[in-house]
Amino acid sequence: MDTPVPDLRVRDVVPDYAAMHPLVADLVLPEGAPMPVMSALETSRELIRHSYYRYEFATVAVAHALCAVEQVLAERLAVEAPLEELIGRASGAGLVSAYLAGELERGVRLRERLARGTATSAAVNPVRAVDLVRAVFDTVDLVLHPPAAAGAAPAPAQDGPGGPQERLARLWEEHRRAPFPASFRGVGIEGADLVALDADVAGLVRRELDGGLDADGVADLWACVAGLGRVVPLLAEEYCAAYFTRLRTLAELAAARHLPDAT
Repeated sequence: MDTPVPDLRVRDVVPDYAAMHPLVADLVLPEGAPMPVMSALETSRELIRHSYYRYEFATVAVAHALCAVEQVLAERLAVEAPLEELIGRASGAGLVSAYLAGELERGVRLRERLARGTATSAAVNPVRAVDLVRAVFDTVDLVLHPPAAAGAAPAPAQDGPGGPQERLARLWEEHRRAPFPASFRGVGIEGADLVALDADVAGLVRRELDGGLDADGVADLWACVAGLGRVVPLLAEEYCAAYFTRLRTLAELAAARHLPDAT
């Protein structure tokens, strides 16, 4: 039997197949999901893993994952409607955040472009596919396991697998591998140069991961969070919006480590 040949288009994402495993490691199947939902989620995760051998599997993974979120939203909202409408209703009802709703909607638009033939099955790379599929995993988990009601004691922070430290490190690795939106080099929005903003956040996050920021670094990071908050809503180009949305999440995760504990 012939040994599968790596797809050369993945060479800028990971050095070898073994490096695909940490890329998808935090796509953890939510407990208690119906079997069809579990199957769709697991298949999507494995498609991304094996996009090392066939680049197009990453895009297929995004389209397939939407089957899972469509089922859980329809059941939770008790309505049969197009997925885009279900996402809007879930967002309006507070079931999902604006960030998750935006990522889900980008997945829906990708699926529509594939159906119309205006996009190919190589439309997204594995790193971007992880972002979009993670939004599905997170949405399914939120719908099946809603956060505790206001006033309930919060769960203790986790620094083990899946905790804030590991999530920050993984998101940093994903962002580090993602190419900067080429057409936005030299572009300034709301007084912020996008290349400089990206570099500033990257430097601060790297310092946080390497040993922690001092007070000045934390202040600079919160300033970057504020700047990204002004910039991201103005980005209409899909990849650029996703790139800087992830950068904002990365900055927020790093800055939140320096918030005082609740007393």
